[in-house]
Amino acid sequence: MRCCAQRRQGLPGRRVSYQIESGPAKEVLRNPSSTYTRTLIDALPKHDKSRSPVRDAAPLIQANNVTISYSGKASWFSRSQGKPIVEGVSLSIRPGEVVAVVGGSGSGKTTLGRAMIGLLPLAGGDVSFRGQSISAGGRKARRDFRLSCQMVFQDPYSSLDPRQKIRDIVSEPLNHCKPMKQAERDRLVHEMLTEVGLDALGDRYPHALSGGQRQRVAIARALIRRPALVVADEPVSALDMTIQKQVLALFKRLQSQHGFACFFVSHNLAAVSEIADRIVVMHQGRIVEQGSVADIFDRPNHAYTLELLEAAYEAPGQISPLSANRGA
Repeated sequence: MRCCAQRRQGLPGRRVSYQIESGPAKEVLRNPSSTYTRTLIDALPKHDKSRSPVRDAAPLIQANNVTISYSGKASWFSRSQGKPIVEGVSLSIRPGEVVAVVGGSGSGKTTLGRAMIGLLPLAGGDVSFRGQSISAGGRKARRDFRLSCQMVFQDPYSSLDPRQKIRDIVSEPLNHCKPMKQAERDRLVHEMLTEVGLDALGDRYPHALSGGQRQRVAIARALIRRPALVVADEPVSALDMTIQKQVLALFKRLQSQHGFACFFVSHNLAAVSEIADRIVVMHQGRIVEQGSVADIFDRPNHAYTLELLEAAYEAPGQISPLSANRGA
C-alpha cells in the first residue's frame, strides 16, 4: 500500500492541489520527510488517559428500552410495516458526562440521539429527564426539557441560515429566554463568539466562513443558553484532519468549562477517545458493548468493536486500537 500527501494552494481564480510526498504507507507514516505530512500525522487523534471519570450521580437523561421505527411506504390501500431502526436500547447519561455513541452507517446512533431529545417519536419505551418521564409530563415540562437540550449537526453549512449574519445565528436561541435588554444580549453573543474564536467575524455570513469556522458557529449557537445536554451528531466528520483536531480540542475545552453532558455521535472510535468518559458501541440498532474508554480500547469484548478498532488507522504516536483480546 502506498501513501500520498497532497496540499491545496490558493492561486488567483483557482485552487490547485499538488503532491508533497509519496511512498510506501509504513515508510511515510513512520518517517515523514515534509513538515506538512508530519502535521497531518500529528493531527491523528490520541487516547487521552488524563480524563477523570465522572462521579456517580443520578442520570440526567435516560432511555429505557427504547424502540424507534421508520414508517413504511404508504399506498392507496395499505401501508407497509415500519422498519425498526433502534430496538430495545437502554442508555443513561449523567450530568457532565460525555458519552460517545459509535457505530457504522445505519447502526441507529444518530436516530437514538435525535429521539432522546424529542426530535423523533418513539415506537416503544420511554425517555426520562432528571428522573421525570418526558412523555408523561405536561406541555410546560416538555418545553423546559427541550430548552435544556441543544444539538450540533453534522453539516454546519446546511444547518445555518445563509441569510443571517453570524451574530444573529448565535443569538437566535436567546429568543426563547426571558426578555432581556439588547445590551445584555449583545454581551452574551460577544462572549460566546470569543469563546469559540470568532469574535471578529460576527458581521459575516456563513458562506464567507470555512467549514471549521461554520462548525464553531454551530457550537456557539448550541451553547449560548448553557444547556444541560448537547447532542453532537458527528460534528467533525466533514472536516479535514488538522481542523478536526482543533474543533475537538475546542469542544473538549468548552465541555470542561461549562460542564454540559454530551451525547457524542461518531463512526470513528479514535476521534472520540480524546473527549469521551464512556463509549457505547451500536450495531444494527442495538447496543453491543459499552464501557469506559480504557475498557473499550484495551479490553474489547465484542467482534464488532474489534472491527471498529481495526478501522482506526494505526500510525506512530496514535493510540493503538488493538489489544491482547484481539481474538476475543
